[in-house]
Amino acid sequence: MSTPADPRSRIFGLQILLALAYTLLAHLASARDDGRFGAAALVALWLMLLLQPLAKGRLRAWGLLILLLLGTRWLMQAGLTQIPLLLVPVAFVALVAAWFARSLRGDRVPLITRIVAAMDRLPPPQLAPELRDYTRGLTRAWAIALAVLALFNLVLAMIAVPDGLLARLGWPSPITITASQWSWLANLGTYGIIGGFFVIEFQLRKLRFPGRYHSFVDFLRRLAGLGPAFWKDFLR
Repeated sequence: MSTPADPRSRIFGLQILLALAYTLLAHLASARDDGRFGAAALVALWLMLLLQPLAKGRLRAWGLLILLLLGTRWLMQAGLTQIPLLLVPVAFVALVAAWFARSLRGDRVPLITRIVAAMDRLPPPQLAPELRDYTRGLTRAWAIALAVLALFNLVLAMIAVPDGLLARLGWPSPITITASQWSWLANLGTYGIIGGFFVIEFQLRKLRFPGRYHSFVDFLRRLAGLGPAFWKDFLR
């Protein structure tokens, strides 16, 4: 007899689906120059960000959602949905970079250290010293790489035409890219770069700590096995 799914797991799963929907809709908005797709992408984004408080029936969340939907409608009617779409990849990657960097301060536990300790079912202080040093350095590397990627996305948002930030301000750019090219690089390429960094680092980790993981699939399975409760606490 199967047990009912944890509500937190269902919400987490819906947030993943909404994130995927946002990526696809944002790309279609730029590739087809269609504000309706842009508005739909923003709605998916608002729902993803507010899903947990909405599910708890919090009136502030519902009020904020109504304001965001009204704002999205105004942006679509004014033909301005592309502006927030340009800035979402910048803001998202910059926030994650800051999140990694913040965990390196004071007596905080670096994010990668927390993950590895949870996978090994140990408190972080009980990890081997070389593993603690490596995971701290890796957390720093992720913070730097993501900060550079956020800056790269900002440059892309500035030079895109006809709706890029410089074009909107009426300032010429020596280098330009089309809205479709921007979307391939910012909306989709960002995930490819992050995924590539992840895979390359895993291969280096295998050389540095042989025998810890049977394969990349085994590593991903162990990550998934940490469960929604861990990730919810981790993302705070």
